[in-house]
Amino acid sequence: MKKWVKILLVTFIGFIVAVAGVLGFSYYKYWGRFDDDKEKYPHHIGYIDQENAQLNNTQELCGDKHIAYTYNGAAFRAFTGTKKTFRNNILSSYQNRDYSDSGYLNFRFLVNCEGQAGWFEVIKMNLDLEETELNKAMVDQLLILTSNQKHWNKLNYKGTPLNYYMYVSYRIENGEITEILP
Repeated sequence: MKKWVKILLVTFIGFIVAVAGVLGFSYYKYWGRFDDDKEKYPHHIGYIDQENAQLNNTQELCGDKHIAYTYNGAAFRAFTGTKKTFRNNILSSYQNRDYSDSGYLNFRFLVNCEGQAGWFEVIKMNLDLEETELNKAMVDQLLILTSNQKHWNKLNYKGTPLNYYMYVSYRIENGEITEILP
């Protein structure tokens, strides 16, 4: 094949790909995208209702109050030391005071740029993942242990301190912690 035919063919294919990209983007932007249901979902991912949060008046968020890592939590960067250190500290401090509850205790919360945890949303479920009540003393004990500042790092991005979203889930069987996530 002649060189000019190859150049013409590559140019034509490039033009077709560019037009298809523009048409695909236009279709998605104006017709194919689902509408945001602001009535059903008025808040962003990671939103914690300040009115109902526990420990919501003990700390202040830093800077512009932006929250980082809202889609999945800061996970392993957040723990002082490692997750194993966190787990060992919780298990050595937790005392089963004849609790007989089984289920999941989930804490969603924010940590400010000073490594102080607060703004806790507490979700209590049975082992079938249905919302239920768990022993209040047990929940309060785990809330206090989880919120301890010694567990949480001060995170920053390019020298700027961050506020970040975090979650911790405890699986509890007959009052004993059997698993800690993440």
